[in-house]
Amino acid sequence: MTTVVFMGTPQFAVPILQGLLDQKYDILCVVTQPDRPVGRKHRISQSPVKQAAVANHLPVFQPEKLSGSPEMQRVIDFHPDLIVTAAYGQFLPTKMLNAVKIAAVNVHGSLLPKYRGGAPVQYAIMNGDSETGISLIYMVKKMDAGDILAQKAVPIQPDDDTETMFDKLSIVGRDLLLATLPKVITGDISPVPQDPDQVVFSPNIKPEEEQLDFNQTAFMVNAKVRALRPDPVAYTVINGKRTKIWRAQVVDQTTEMAPGSVVEKTKHQLLLSAGKGTVLSIQELQPAGKPKQQITDYLNGIGQSLKVGQQVIK
Repeated sequence: MTTVVFMGTPQFAVPILQGLLDQKYDILCVVTQPDRPVGRKHRISQSPVKQAAVANHLPVFQPEKLSGSPEMQRVIDFHPDLIVTAAYGQFLPTKMLNAVKIAAVNVHGSLLPKYRGGAPVQYAIMNGDSETGISLIYMVKKMDAGDILAQKAVPIQPDDDTETMFDKLSIVGRDLLLATLPKVITGDISPVPQDPDQVVFSPNIKPEEEQLDFNQTAFMVNAKVRALRPDPVAYTVINGKRTKIWRAQVVDQTTEMAPGSVVEKTKHQLLLSAGKGTVLSIQELQPAGKPKQQITDYLNGIGQSLKVGQQVIK
C-alpha cells in the first residue's frame, strides 16, 4: 500500500483527501494549519481538513511554522512514498521534500505557469478570464514552480464566484490526482517544465485591494465582486459610508453619467454608472455595522437618500 502524508487546509482540499482514502492510499498523517479564531466572536475553529481528518481517525499535525518543527521531523521520519499538498498554506522545506521515496505532488488551482501564489482562483475571476483549472506539479522549494504532471481546464461561468469555483476545482483536482498518481508511482509519466516567460503571480489579496474602482467597466467591477465573494468581500464608499457589495450584475445599457453616479433608482433596483459608460445593478450589499441585505431593503432604509444623477461613489 502506498503511504502518503497529506497537507492541506481549506474545504478545497477535503475531497482530495477523501479521494485518497477512498482509493485505499495509506494516509500516515495529515498536516494542516493551526486552529484559528473565526468570525466576529473570534471562536476558535478547526480547518475543514482537520475536521475531515479527525472524522477519519487520522493523526493530525498543526505546526505554527513548519520549518524546524518537531512535526516536520516526524514527517521526515515517516519516509512516506508520497507527500500530497492542496492549499496547505506554508512552504515545504527542502529537507522535507527530500524525505519522500517517490515524489511530493501539489494540487494547484490554476493553469500554471499562470497564477502562481496564494490567490489563483481570485485572480482568474478578477481578471475576467474565461477559464481556470487544476495543475498537478512536482513540488520544489520555489513557489508553484515545479514541473507539470497533468492539467485540466475548467470554464468560469458568468455567475461563478471564488466559492463556486473552488467547489468545482476540488472535484476536478481529486479526479485528476487519482488518475495521475499511479503513473507517478510507476514512473510512467513525462513531466513538462513550466515556461518562465509565461509566469503570472497571484499573491494573497491585500486589504487595500478590496476596494472597488468604478472607473473600471461594469464587467470588471462585477468580476472583482465575484472574485472576493464570499471572503473578504469587495467594498466601496457610498456617500461616505463604507459598504460591502455582495452581489451585482452588469446591465445592458449605457450612460453618460460620471462613474459612481445613480443612473436609475426604483423600489427594487439601483443602477450605478461605471467606466466607459457601462452600468451595474447592485443586488445585495452591506453598509458598515449593518447585516447583509437585498437591494429592496437597502432602498427602503439607508438608500432612501440616494438621488438619480447624484455621484455617490467618488
